[in-house]
Amino acid sequence: MKPTKQQRRNDRTRLMMKIVLTVVATALIVYFMPRGEEFGFQYEVNKPWKYGQLMSTFKFPIYKNDSVMHREQDSIARRFQPYYNADVAVKDTMMLRLKANGSKEWNGQNAAMYVKHITALLDTVYKHGVLSVDDYSALKDKGQKSIRIVRDNQATPVQLKDVFSTRSAYEYIMTDESDKYSRLVLQEYNINEFISPNLTYDNMKSEAELSEAIKNITLSNGFVLAGQKIVDRGELVTEEVYNILKSYEKEMSKHVVVSDHISFKALGQSVFVLVIFISLVTYLTLFREDYFDNYRSGIMLFALPVLFCIIASLMVSHKFLNVFMLPCCMVPIIIRVFMDSRTAFMFHCAMVLIISLMLESNYEFVIVQLTAGMVAIQMLRELSERSQIIRTAVVIFLVYVVFYTSYSLIHENDFNPDTWMYVCFGVNGVLLLFAYPLLWMLEKLFGFVSDVTLVELSNINNPLLQRMTEVAPGTFQHSMQVANLSAEVANKIGAKAQLVRTGALYHDIGKMERPVFFTENQNGISPHKHLTALKSAEVIIAHVYNGIALAEKNHIPDTIKRFITTHHGVGKAKFFYVTYKNEHPDEKVDEKLFTYPGPNPSSKEEAILMMCDAVEAASRSLPEYTEESINSLVDRIIDGQVADGFFSESSITFKDIAVAKSVLQEKLKTIYHTRISYPELKS
Repeated sequence: MKPTKQQRRNDRTRLMMKIVLTVVATALIVYFMPRGEEFGFQYEVNKPWKYGQLMSTFKFPIYKNDSVMHREQDSIARRFQPYYNADVAVKDTMMLRLKANGSKEWNGQNAAMYVKHITALLDTVYKHGVLSVDDYSALKDKGQKSIRIVRDNQATPVQLKDVFSTRSAYEYIMTDESDKYSRLVLQEYNINEFISPNLTYDNMKSEAELSEAIKNITLSNGFVLAGQKIVDRGELVTEEVYNILKSYEKEMSKHVVVSDHISFKALGQSVFVLVIFISLVTYLTLFREDYFDNYRSGIMLFALPVLFCIIASLMVSHKFLNVFMLPCCMVPIIIRVFMDSRTAFMFHCAMVLIISLMLESNYEFVIVQLTAGMVAIQMLRELSERSQIIRTAVVIFLVYVVFYTSYSLIHENDFNPDTWMYVCFGVNGVLLLFAYPLLWMLEKLFGFVSDVTLVELSNINNPLLQRMTEVAPGTFQHSMQVANLSAEVANKIGAKAQLVRTGALYHDIGKMERPVFFTENQNGISPHKHLTALKSAEVIIAHVYNGIALAEKNHIPDTIKRFITTHHGVGKAKFFYVTYKNEHPDEKVDEKLFTYPGPNPSSKEEAILMMCDAVEAASRSLPEYTEESINSLVDRIIDGQVADGFFSESSITFKDIAVAKSVLQEKLKTIYHTRISYPELKS
C-alpha cells in the first residue's frame, strides 16, 4: 500500500533525527577524546607486567629517577664551597675599641701586657675569619667541610675547622696555652666586646654557582635503542625496568609528529565511533523504530553514553582519578527503567567499547564492565522500590571484585591484586546510588515515567483514585478489573505490565464528572432515557476530554494521559450511533459526532488496554457465562478492532493479539466461574 503524505513526513523526520543524533554524538565524543601519545599503562615496582610485550619504538635516554637526582644534588650541595666576604673594617673597629679601653679603663700592673696579648690573638682570629654562631652551626649541620673567603676580589678555599665562630674565637683567646696569662684576669677584660663576625654570606654568588653546578648534572644514565624490548607480560617490574618505563613515558610525546599523529588518530577515532553509532541506529531502526517517534527518547538514548564517554575522556586525558570509578552501569540501568533490556545492553556495549578505545588496559575494562552491565540489567527488570538500587549497587560491586580478582589470577598466576582497584570499585558502587535521583531528574526533563512513579500512581490511596471510589464506584471496579486483565496480558506478551496497569486505573477518570451517565454507576435508572441519541453520544464521548482535563489538573504524566485518549481510539459510541441511525433512516449521519477523538493506540500497552477495556465492559452484558459465550465475545470484539484498523499504528503483532485473546478468555472464565459441560451417560 502506498504510504500517505503524513507517513512520508514522519519517515523524513525520523531519518533526519537519526542523522543528527549520529553526527552530533560522534563529533562530541571524538572532540573530547585524548589524542596525545598517552602512556596509559599502569605499573608498580615489584609487580608483574600485566600487558603484552612492550618494545621501544625509538631511541631514548634512561633518565635518573628522582631519588638518584636528589642524592646527586645533595652530594654537590655538600661539596659546594659557599662564598663569604671578609670585612676588614670589622677588625679595625674592634682593634681601636680594644686600644681605647686599654688606655682608659685598664690601669693595672700588667694591663699593657694583657692588651698586647689580646691584640695578637684577635689579629690571628680575624685573619682566619669569624662567622656568626648561627651561620657556623648551619654549615656544620649541612656537613659542609670548607668555604671560600673572598678578600680583595680573590676567593680562597678554607677548611671550616680553620674558621672561627664568635663562640670558638672567645674560647681560643681564653684558653691560650701560655702560662703568663691568667684566665681569671682575661675574663675581666670582657673579650666578647671585641669579637664580631667579619665573614658575611654572599648569597647571590653562591646560589648562582650552585645552581649552575646542579644544572650540569647529567639527567640520563644510558640509552634504550629503537626496537629493544623493555618488558614482557608476566615479567617483574624491577626498579631498573620501572625507571626505563618512566623514561619511555616521558620521551614518548617528543618523538611524535604532532600534527600528523593527531589528524590520523582523530580520523581513526571518528570512524570507530561513527561505525558504533551507525550500528546502534540500525538496531533501533530494525527493532525499536518507535523510539524515534519521540525526539526526547532519541535525545536521552544518545545523550547518556555521550556524557559518560566525555567524562571518561577527561579522566584519561588529565589523569583525573581512575576510569574504573566511573559508574558506567548507570547508563543501562536508566535505559532499562525507561525503555527495554535489549536497548539498554546494546547502548551499554557501545559505550564500553568507545571508552575502551581510550585505555591501554582495555581488555580488563571491557570484560568487567560488560559483565557488570548484564547483571545491572537483570537486577532491575522492574524498578519499583528504592532498595532495589542499593541491592543492585552492592551486587555490581561484588561482580567487579570477583571478575577483577579472577582476571588477575589468570594473568598473574598469583593472588597479588591491586588494592587501589578495589577502592575504585567501592567508589563506583557508591556513585551508582545516585541513579535514583538522576532517574527523577530525567523524568522531569524528558517526560519519561519510571516504574517507581507508576507504582506511586497506582496506589489506590492516591487522591484521584480515592475520589473515584467515592464518586464513581462502578467505574473504579471496572478500572480495577481492566488493570488486572491488562497486566496479565502484558506479562504474557512481554509488554510493560506496570505501565498498562497504571494506565488502566486512570483511563476512565473522566467519567467522574458525570458518573450516572455510565452503565456501571447506574442503579436501574438511566438518564439517557431523557436525552437524544446525539446528546447521549456527546456526553459519553466527553469523558475522554474530561479525563484529560482532570489528568492535567492533577499533574498526571503524559504517558498515562495517552491511555485516556487512546482506549477508544477513533472508534464510535456504537450504541447511540446505531440508535440514531435507526431513528433517522433517511438522514445522512455525520459520523464525527459519534466518533471518539482518538488517536488510535501507538504502543503494545495502549493496544492491550483497548482490548481489555472493550472485552471487560462487554462481558458484563452477557446473558449467560459459558465457555462458548466468553470465547465468542472475546473473538468478536478483538477481531472487530483489528478489522477497524485500531492496531495498525501500534507495535503489537498478530501473535501478541492471539495470546491476548487466549489470556482474556481464560481470565473471564475464572472471574465468572464457568464450568465445563458434563457429558450425559448414554443408555
